[in-house]
Amino acid sequence: MQKDKLTWCCKQKKGIKLIDLKPHLSESYIKEADETLENMFLSKGKWKIITAYYACYNAIYAILMKCGIQCEIHECTIELMKLFNFASSEIEFMKKLKEDRIQTQYYLKNIELKDESAVKKFVLKCKTILSTVTSNRIEETRKTLQK
Repeated sequence: MQKDKLTWCCKQKKGIKLIDLKPHLSESYIKEADETLENMFLSKGKWKIITAYYACYNAIYAILMKCGIQCEIHECTIELMKLFNFASSEIEFMKKLKEDRIQTQYYLKNIELKDESAVKKFVLKCKTILSTVTSNRIEETRKTLQK
């Protein structure tokens, strides 16, 4: 793991912070991920990419909230995926989706979402991780970030 990147993220004002565990917020974020995923299937044009990204982002954030980890820097949130055994291909998927969202949303590039099912699969993976996060796992993850 790129510990330097996580260390940098922990030092940023809106970067990685340990907070009280937020199971209620975790549930809200995963619900938001599901609703955003539904909207993605109904969206057209740039909104399809934007909603796809936020469906995935909210699903990741649900895991973080369950562990009492807050982070407002999206790049750092994606970096935290390494602590939860996401495959490198899944991390790359999120990085690409983030970049596509930025290009579409801020630079008005015409980028199409190529695989809606990959977004759905990613959200399901986050739900699986969320359902298997134990108190021991939470403790280990928080200790890693405190070093």
